[in-house]
Parts: sequence; structure tokens; C-alpha cells
Amino acid sequence: MKEVSEYIQANKDRFLNELIELLKIPSVSADSTYKGEVMNAAEAVRKSLEAAGADNTELCETAGFPVVYGEKIIDSSKPTILVYGHYDVQPADPLELWDSPPFEPVIKDEKIYARGACDDKGQMFMHVKAFELMMRTNQLPCNVKFIIEGEEEVGSVNLESFITEYKEKLKADIILISDTSMLSMENPSITTGLKGLSYIEVEVTGPNRDLHSGVYGGAVGNPINILCEMIASLKDENNHITIPGFYDNVLEASKKERELMGKTPFNLADYKSKLGIDEVHGETGYTTIERKGIRPTLDVNGIWGGYIGEGAKTVLPSKASAKISMRLVPNQSDEEITEKFKKHFESIAPKSVKVDVRPHHGGEPYVMPIDIPEYEAASEAVVKAFGKTPVPVRAGGSIPIVALFEQVLDLKSILLGFGLDTDAIHSPNEHYGIENFLKGIETISYFYESYSNKK
Repeated sequence: MKEVSEYIQANKDRFLNELIELLKIPSVSADSTYKGEVMNAAEAVRKSLEAAGADNTELCETAGFPVVYGEKIIDSSKPTILVYGHYDVQPADPLELWDSPPFEPVIKDEKIYARGACDDKGQMFMHVKAFELMMRTNQLPCNVKFIIEGEEEVGSVNLESFITEYKEKLKADIILISDTSMLSMENPSITTGLKGLSYIEVEVTGPNRDLHSGVYGGAVGNPINILCEMIASLKDENNHITIPGFYDNVLEASKKERELMGKTPFNLADYKSKLGIDEVHGETGYTTIERKGIRPTLDVNGIWGGYIGEGAKTVLPSKASAKISMRLVPNQSDEEITEKFKKHFESIAPKSVKVDVRPHHGGEPYVMPIDIPEYEAASEAVVKAFGKTPVPVRAGGSIPIVALFEQVLDLKSILLGFGLDTDAIHSPNEHYGIENFLKGIETISYFYESYSNKK
């Protein structure tokens, strides 16, 4: 497939310019202020699919933001790949930590800097361009369907009803997703597992109003103090989560699997250096790779209360709040873990405060076998593009819809991501390597061929 590399080289500037235009749209799904911009992004993606050669492109309505659909059915007897991605992005806050405005993309050091550059506009757009390449060079060997949603960053809350309603329309043989990372350009990898997610917001209320800390301090429960103490108690001295029953259903990795994980290319010193930390931190008895990939975790994602303005205000606050996420491993259910957290958190609250536990979105964990033709096809595509056999790895992130695809559509998902852990997704100065972007287009094109040959 000489035409693949030639087409990419001939069109790379146009590809990048088109991606930059998409990145300029602030499609922040979590903030209603940006509702119109999210809709603009949806239409932009639809037009890009249409221009690439897809048929029946449309914005499929949901209770929230629409799903962008497009297809190319060349022969009903040939295999069908269902491509999934998302056009919504995380909020860009805190804006003051960006070196350049998050929705004014810039290219520096051969990387594109913008919110969504990697997660997931840049990676999703690789699929649009790979499809275009196959169409323009008359090499498309299979049928392709696209579903690009606009609510992944808020838990894909309306996608289950969509795929359930359009189950027939979405019939396929495999799902292809690029919303994950790989170890490095020198050591490519394929994600074979994703963690599930339980996301919760808690609110601790003490007195019925903010109080003077000198007059009332020491006599009334301080919600911030108490919230911090409650959160601290959720882990013991070994960073083992203390919620009763939390580990009951955890699928323990075998000795052999842990040995294979130990062979994954990983430089701890380099890892710490890139993060600007002196030491790693986590559950006793497990390596950094194991903590990220095969062990459940609990983290505070945000905490607030009281006075945080300039100068001093000696206040004892009425309320304190926190957002807490738990990443789950196979056999853990997000609903069960959410209920266990709620019950435990309420039980440890002192009588001096009231506690409100509000579940947000969740998702089930996912594991991809590596001995199936679909994985072999992905591996062959990576070898062809990178010249190296990819390493199978389990990731610490969550894509709630992946497990749902398997439940509703009975389809496995190939997680063929090209981001890097250093791309700062969800953080200020998010970026995506131009080489990663172009190499992703190449690899996806090869996957079409490899997969079709195996069916």
C-alpha cells in the first residue's frame, strides 16, 4: 500500500489545517454556555465525513447533544468496522495556566497545542482522514460506519439509549476507537484494558451559615476540617482503600500476567522527571505500571469551601464539598461501588455535620483478549507502520461506552490510540504530536486491510 504514505505526505498540510479549524471550536459539553459551539462542532464533523466520502451523514438527535453518523457500505458481504470517537472536549480551566489560548491552536516543537488536540478531536480526525485516504485511492476493502458523539466528557449519558434504539443500524463486526495512548513512538502499544469509573460529589454541611472562626472556632464542627478527615480515612497507611467490600470482586492478575507487565518498557526515573516529582506514590506491593493498569484507585478530583479570595477572611464555613472518582478493574461494578462508597461515607460522618452523597456518571471496566483475529489485525497494522510489534497494555483511563458496546451490540472494541501520557489531556497545554497524528492515519489505513484479510 504505497499509496498510503504518498497520500499522507501529499495532503499532510491540509490535514493539519482542517484539524486546526476543528480545534478552534470550543465544544465544551460540561458547560451549558458552550451549547451552541458543541452543535457547531457536530456539524463540522458531519461535513468532514461527507467530504471524505461517507454516505447518509446526519446529526442523530439524543436527549443531549447529537451523535454524528455516516457510513460507506461497499458490499454487504464484506466485514463492517464501526468507528467511534467524540467531538466534545473538557473545560479548559484554569485558563491562566495555558501558555497560549486553548481554542487558538498553535504548533510548537512539532506538536499541536489546543484543548482537544489529543482527546479526542485529533485522534478522532485521524479516522476521518484514513477513511478519506482509502476512498480517494480506491482501496477501501470493507464497510465503515461512524458514530461520533458529543457527550463523552460528561459520561456518554445518552449514548446507551441511542445505540439501543439504532442497534440494527449499527450492526458491525468490530468497533475501532482511538481515544487512548501508547507507551511511546519508539515502543508502540495497544490498549487491551480500561478501568471502570464511579464518580461522586459529596457535600458536608455544618452550621446554617458561615461563622466567625474566633467566636465559634473549636465549638462547632468545621465542614472543611471534617471533610478532609473523612477523605483521609478512605485509605490506610499502605494506600489500600478502606471502604468495606471495595475489593470483594476485584479480578487479581495472575503471576504470569504480572511478569509480562514487568517486561513493559518503562523508565521510572524518566517518568518522575517528566512529571516533575521526586517520588511515585501508590498502593504498597505494586509497581507503577500495575497501579495504573490492574489495581482500583480512589482520588479526589476537586475540593472547595470557605473563603479563597485575596487576603484573609477568618470564616468557619457552612459547607465544604469534594468530587471523588474511583477507577475500577474487571469484575467491579460501578453501581455496586457507588453504593458501597455512599453507605460508608455517610457512616463515618460525625453528628456535628450532615453529609450529602450525589453520584454522577460511571462506567464498567473492559478487557480485550489478545488471541483474537481483531487484535492480531491491529498488531499487524502497527508493525507495518512502526516496524515494531506493539506491547499489549492495560490503561488507567475509562471510556464508559466501551463496556456498553459489548453489552448492547455484542461487539469487541479495538483501542488503537496514538496519544502519549505526556500530552496533558484534561490539563492546561494539552497537545498532540504531528508525527503521532500522521502515523495514526497510516496505521488505521493498514488496519482496514489487515482486518479485511482476516474475515
